[in-house]
Amino acid sequence: MMRDTLKLQSMILVFALLQPSMSQAQSAPPGNVSQTQETPEQKITRLSTAITRVQSQVEDYQKQIQEMQRQLAELKQQLAASATTAATTGTTPLPAATPTLEERVDALESAVATHDSLKVESESKYPVSVTGLVLFNTFVNTHRVDVPATPTYALRGGGTTGFTMRQTVLGIDARGPHFLGATSRAQLRTDFFGSATSSEYSAGGLIRLRTALASLDWKNTQAFFSYDRTILNPDAPTSLASVAVPALSWSGNLWTWNPQVGVSQSIPLSTTSKLTLQTAFIDVSDPLLPSASSSSTSTLAERSRWPGVQLRTGGSFGPADRETRFGLGGYFSPHRAADGSRFDAWAATVDLHLPFGKYLMLTSNAYRGQALGGLGGGGYADFIYRDYEGATAIQPIDDVGGWAQLAIKTGRFETNIAYGLDNPFSKQIRSRTANSTAPTYSGLTRNSTLMLNTIYSPNAYLQFSLEYKRLQSTFPSRDRYASDAIGLSGAYRF
Repeated sequence: MMRDTLKLQSMILVFALLQPSMSQAQSAPPGNVSQTQETPEQKITRLSTAITRVQSQVEDYQKQIQEMQRQLAELKQQLAASATTAATTGTTPLPAATPTLEERVDALESAVATHDSLKVESESKYPVSVTGLVLFNTFVNTHRVDVPATPTYALRGGGTTGFTMRQTVLGIDARGPHFLGATSRAQLRTDFFGSATSSEYSAGGLIRLRTALASLDWKNTQAFFSYDRTILNPDAPTSLASVAVPALSWSGNLWTWNPQVGVSQSIPLSTTSKLTLQTAFIDVSDPLLPSASSSSTSTLAERSRWPGVQLRTGGSFGPADRETRFGLGGYFSPHRAADGSRFDAWAATVDLHLPFGKYLMLTSNAYRGQALGGLGGGGYADFIYRDYEGATAIQPIDDVGGWAQLAIKTGRFETNIAYGLDNPFSKQIRSRTANSTAPTYSGLTRNSTLMLNTIYSPNAYLQFSLEYKRLQSTFPSRDRYASDAIGLSGAYRF
């Protein structure tokens, strides 16, 4: 870049020195060359003026080049930070197409036109950007489900049909000052899927916090605190029909958003491969069925007075757009019930992100543990009550499950085939004494979801999706219910 700058300076200087002489020579009358001759003082004055003008132009060009270099460096940092965040916190954006040249020109023209009239600025004066997804969903459920717009399990009863825009997402991304050699960043995502007592002829949804992240990013290290899904589940199924409650939730996807604080360390092995070590404390919530409510001001995990702990180690290799990743994880969280009894929640996990050629991608996650309701497993429960020696005792529920998705990307189309299963040990649940006076178990003993969707992206900002889901849910009474869910979605990104 410096060599190109010096060449540019030399060319400009030569042109500036020659231009006056050429102009005068061209304007001089033929045969009267003496009239155009300059005195030495005039030549010195003219050359000094030209040199001053060229130096000013060179300084302007240098400033422009430095500004372009700065913007390029910031773009590289943002891309690297986004990749680090996705691998560290498990945040996976919805699919987006690459803008075409015409779309980029339109976007640049729009940005130039509005630059002076519209700005987003924080009090700290550091860069802030607003992002979002205006999302329209239609849904058809052949039988009764828990939440019609985002069903996770099936019930007995008639179906539902409707449409909503409450899954619209609004986000804020910010970059702050450097601290101890690290770049500070923050992200916030909200939607309008909060419950409301009355619609008042409006959309009826309340704004709610979805996910949040604040981090310090060094070259190979990240320290963060977040409100997001567990680091044990770095990937997520792809869906435009289920955004407010992610796809395959309570069917093998440990999706629940919980407060966490942790550290991630990358160890480069080569230019395209690395080893990642992650650990984080987590404050898990108590599981509740969608129709249930809790008056407790503290969770069972908080009553233990010890935070939960997560550990994950993984490896990755290959280019960023076709990266192969795998990981092993563990989770442990003490719990204490209202009656003072204690039990532990734990899990062992494995995850995989594997490309097959140019068009196929397999992602999956599996787990085995107990009392996993706080992470999105266990059939909406952590434990059951049992009669033990004439008294009621708590027994944590063993659980096994997971999900897998095969993505097929061809041009502007993406097709996803996914299946998820959450399987609490039904024998353990049904082993309660038949005439027990202990509280009944209201969770599920098995829940599975088969999902198929196609997403069409005509450009980088518009998306349309058709999705089909098959829900199958089993309860302790051995009753099994099923429902087909069909969704049509349209989204605009900004």
